[in-house]
Amino acid sequence: MAQDFAHRNYSHTQRKVTGRGGGRTPRDLARRTLSQNFLVDRTAVDAMLTVADPAGEILEPGAGEGVLTRALAGRGARVTAYEIDPLLAAKLSAQTRAERGIRVVRGDFTKAKAPRTACAVVGNIPFSVTSEIVDWCLAAPALTSATLLTQREYARKRTGDYGRWSLLTATSWPWFGWRLHGQVHRTSFRPVPAVDSAILRIDRRPEPLVAHRDSYTELVRTGFSGVGGTVRASLRARYQGVDAALAEAGIADDTVVAYVHPEQWVALHSALTR
Repeated sequence: MAQDFAHRNYSHTQRKVTGRGGGRTPRDLARRTLSQNFLVDRTAVDAMLTVADPAGEILEPGAGEGVLTRALAGRGARVTAYEIDPLLAAKLSAQTRAERGIRVVRGDFTKAKAPRTACAVVGNIPFSVTSEIVDWCLAAPALTSATLLTQREYARKRTGDYGRWSLLTATSWPWFGWRLHGQVHRTSFRPVPAVDSAILRIDRRPEPLVAHRDSYTELVRTGFSGVGGTVRASLRARYQGVDAALAEAGIADDTVVAYVHPEQWVALHSALTR
C-alpha cells in the first residue's frame, strides 16, 4: 500500500492489484506510478460542475477515462484534456474525436505552456502532483479559476479549515482566494483510494489586495521564518514599528505565524510599508 501522509503528495492507490502469481500487470504499475484513481460517481461529477460553473476555455489535467471531460463539454465549455498516460490518451482521443468542444493532448499538464487568453482549470488531479499543478495554476497569467479535486487534507490545509494557514495560501492571498467546497468520499473513485477527497476552488481576484508583490512576499516569508517562535519575534528582526502594526492588524503579540489570517498579512503589509 502506498503510504499517505497529511499535506504531502503521495500516490493514493490503496491496494496492490495483483495478477496471476501475485505479479502486477503493466497497467497496474501505470496506475500506481501515475496515481490513477478515476471518478465514477455521477453525484461527485455534478458537484464539480456546480463549483466550476464551466464556460469558455477549460484546461483539464489528468483527464483519465474522460468522465469529467465529457461533462464539462456537455455544459458548453471548450475542453483541452491533458493525459500523460499514452494508452488512456489514445483511447480518449478516439472516443471523443467526433464530439464538439473536446481536444485531447497526450502529455504532462505541468509542462504545458499557459494560454495568454482567459482560461480555467478543472480536474480530478493525481495526488502525486498536486503541488506542481497548483503552482502551474498560480503562475498562469490568464487563469481565472481552478477547481480541483484534491486530497481532502490538502484542501483543508490550504483553505484554513484547520484554523491555521499555510505559507502558500498567505503569499498568494492578495491575488487568489482559496475556498473548500465539500468532501468527496473515496468510494467515488476506482480503484478506491486510501483517503477522501475534497473540491478546492482557487479564484483570481479582479483586483489585487496589495500593489507590491515582492515586498509583500518578503514580509510573509520573514514571518514564516520561525525566528523567535512568534510572528512578532520574526518580524522585529527585520522591520520597525512591528508592535503598532500588529495592534492595527488585530494580532496578539504571542501569535504563532500559522494562526495569522491572510487578511491580517495584508493589513500588516499596509501598516509596515506606508
